[in-house]
Amino acid sequence: MRDEFKTLRKFDAGKGREGFLYSLPALEEQGIGKISRLPVSIRIVLESVLRNCDGKKVRRKDVETLANWNAKSPANAEIPFVVARIVLQDFTGVPLIVDLAAMRSAVARLGRDPNIIEPLVPVDLVVDHSVQVDFFGSPRALELNLDMEFKRNRERYQFLKWGQQAFKTFQLIPPGIGIVHQVNLEYLAKGVLSSQPSTLNSQLFFPDTLVGTDSHTTMINGLGVVGWGVGGIEAEAGMLGQPVYFLTPEVVGLHMSGQLREGVTATDLVLHITQLLRAQKVVGKFVEFYGEGAASLPVPDRATIGNMSPEYGATMGFFPIDQESVDYLRATGRSEEQCLAFENYFRAQRMFGMPLRGEIDYSVDIDLDLADVQPSVAGPKRPQDRINLPELGKTFRELLEKPVRDGGYGKQNVDLREKHVVELNGSAPRNGEMASTDKKEDQGINPGDELNKIEMVANRPTPDPGKEIEAESREIFAQGRTHVGHGSVLIAAITSCTNTSNPSVMIAAGLLAKKAVERGLHVDPGVKTSLAPGSRVVSDYLEKTGLQKYLDQLGFNLVGYGCTTCIGNSGPLHPNIEKAIHDYDLVAASVLSGNRNFE
Repeated sequence: MRDEFKTLRKFDAGKGREGFLYSLPALEEQGIGKISRLPVSIRIVLESVLRNCDGKKVRRKDVETLANWNAKSPANAEIPFVVARIVLQDFTGVPLIVDLAAMRSAVARLGRDPNIIEPLVPVDLVVDHSVQVDFFGSPRALELNLDMEFKRNRERYQFLKWGQQAFKTFQLIPPGIGIVHQVNLEYLAKGVLSSQPSTLNSQLFFPDTLVGTDSHTTMINGLGVVGWGVGGIEAEAGMLGQPVYFLTPEVVGLHMSGQLREGVTATDLVLHITQLLRAQKVVGKFVEFYGEGAASLPVPDRATIGNMSPEYGATMGFFPIDQESVDYLRATGRSEEQCLAFENYFRAQRMFGMPLRGEIDYSVDIDLDLADVQPSVAGPKRPQDRINLPELGKTFRELLEKPVRDGGYGKQNVDLREKHVVELNGSAPRNGEMASTDKKEDQGINPGDELNKIEMVANRPTPDPGKEIEAESREIFAQGRTHVGHGSVLIAAITSCTNTSNPSVMIAAGLLAKKAVERGLHVDPGVKTSLAPGSRVVSDYLEKTGLQKYLDQLGFNLVGYGCTTCIGNSGPLHPNIEKAIHDYDLVAASVLSGNRNFE
């Protein structure tokens, strides 16, 4: 192994273990840049450039240029960033495994051993993009949706299972486990990784870094792990040990002070930040959160903020490593050896602890007092269009009449009190049907016709037709009568890793359901309700706290572990409701805990 700058040093990895690292303080002592003043995110990237400097794919000049990063005028140069691992999901990840299979076939045709084609870094693929909410409001919804998912995706899943068995460094997380970003946060991420070079008598430690083929890979930034979403070609290059290239970024420092007021959630905070940073035009930049306010946020809140980096336009929304980061690893079952190595490594690199004002040089500094954040929602067309809760009704009425060219809906002279009666027959799907009816003539679609499901089709797999559903008519999904009009909420979905990874907001939802049930409230049968957590951990604590039963009583039964409504996989509404929307030209609504609402 190479040590171009003579920075290889020993450190105490914990539990009596000795490890090696490429020391950034040692690099600074050589007079190569004011590294201790660099943003933590830049320093972690610099460590990768330093460690992989071989004079070929990473040159000495690359190290020196990044070590001398200028906050106000970053060099117009590409950074060769060699990541430690890759994360994939089953929509954008399958083509990469297909390419590896094709390479093995080509090598075999040349008479060589096909097993020489192997990812050089660990690759994890989480199957989460294929589940759809065909069944809801039933104790069997999870089972039935999972059954339909396997029927629609049998060929794809068979191929992925082959890939797991064929490649030693490829791990597959099967359907029904969780969403890639939440699984990454709770299970896959280690904070610091290690290898055993043949020339060293102890392990070499280095930061956990990654790229993923999903824009919300940035959720892991909340744990202090550098990573973001890339295209398939870049991910494939990373799999084969090649650098991922990107232009030297500006780093926006967002200084947080104060604390969130009672009743204000991490979701309210991230919507506030999204609106704030969109106005600052942070596209292509790193955002680094720091200050006493940032230190007060638990990792799940930080992960919620990091997750929505694509919505506020940044490459990353990064939180530096501190005691909260280490405590989160412990709380989620990582070994004590792993937690100690994580903490001791970043202490040795002088990157442990939340930076305070004046300690780091940022390209731009922005202030945010957490006490200023108010309960809010975002929409209806863009995630940065934040609306304070008391103003929601007034804003909707204004948007309803505002011309389409101005971002409204152009509905003039409407009576919001006017409602249209819709009868719901209340039977379960069967014989391949896709909605809450057993009458095919009511469907408006042919059984198994996927072309009708057009929402966000570019963000999810194209499944095979699934025509066999073992559901009985007595399993009621919707019943009775509903009234729909402009502004009617027709989908209510607890979905997306943005929020379901955060116990505080999930338990709040359960407590709200408990209070609603105790007061005799119920959900209108015209509302399609669903609960799709990002991991089974959520179901575990909702069951143990006794809150799941109240969610079930309101129709928020577990429908699956996957992206569902957040990527447009909400499934169809009752055909009679769809007909009413079409016939009366209604502007209806969905309320979801997802991370986007682009129209």
